[in-house]
Amino acid sequence: MADRQTSPQNSPLRGRVIGGGTPLMKKWNLASESGALKDVLLGPAEGFRWMGLENAAWSSLVRDTMRKGYKFDKQLAMRQHREMVNAYEDAGVNCHFLPLDEHNPYQVYARDSSFMTPYGAVICQMANPRRRGEYASCLRFYLENDIPVYDMVSSGNFEGGDFNIIADKTALIGYTDHRSEEISARQISEWMRDEGWEIKFAPIDQFYVHIDLMVCMLNEHVAAVCLETTEDDIIDFLKQKKIEIIPATFKETMALGCNVVALGKDRILSTLGAKDLNAKLRANGFTVYDPDMTMFTWAGGGVHCMCQPLNREAA
Repeated sequence: MADRQTSPQNSPLRGRVIGGGTPLMKKWNLASESGALKDVLLGPAEGFRWMGLENAAWSSLVRDTMRKGYKFDKQLAMRQHREMVNAYEDAGVNCHFLPLDEHNPYQVYARDSSFMTPYGAVICQMANPRRRGEYASCLRFYLENDIPVYDMVSSGNFEGGDFNIIADKTALIGYTDHRSEEISARQISEWMRDEGWEIKFAPIDQFYVHIDLMVCMLNEHVAAVCLETTEDDIIDFLKQKKIEIIPATFKETMALGCNVVALGKDRILSTLGAKDLNAKLRANGFTVYDPDMTMFTWAGGGVHCMCQPLNREAA
């Protein structure tokens, strides 16, 4: 019986109470993807560089960049990252940064290596062998900042962009059996169902990388969704939850245009390239921050991939 009553204080790498009933975080709050964002975890831009062939096997987006012959510009990347940070700060968000690890240039995509729950962080198992070491920096950050570690994925690969909170105690869990696998998606779903969550699985083709490529919450009742790539049962599920859909085009979606961040109070962090979606958002009353982020989107990740919300007000 002792194992079933594991205390978070006695197990720093697993705060999860087996069977459910894990206490909520005390200092931090993350129960939605749409409440006003107060604290965000970002990766450091200083160590960022394109991995090219090392990453091409893991992302259709990177393969497209290589076909088009785009080139990496470090100084431009630094300026673009700074513009993104400025947008967060302008919106009143406190920005935290993962400790720099020069051996892991893609730790700038802070959503991949972990994801947050109301009970603490889940440390993910990265698919790309060249990126697996990213767990170390995020684990150090959580332990040093009094953020509980809810648990660590141990059954196959899973990346944080495939855990998508869409409503109170409700999440989409995506998997491609490439970057995230069904076996790990089911491990996570068991944990969350024990806590009383409703889980909707979202199996997708590996071409689409993660579910947050095509479904991102904008506020409590509205989501940006690529209708051409999102399965009908997922769209129906969103509608059942009374979530209005603002459609993103296929072209913009595959350029990470639908991969946006809800800042709360109808403010959205988007990108300059998502011109069609940005126009729709503004027409629907949203305030839109749209920095140019091509050095990062061409490398396979958008602004949602680059952020790990740590603390949000209740939606």
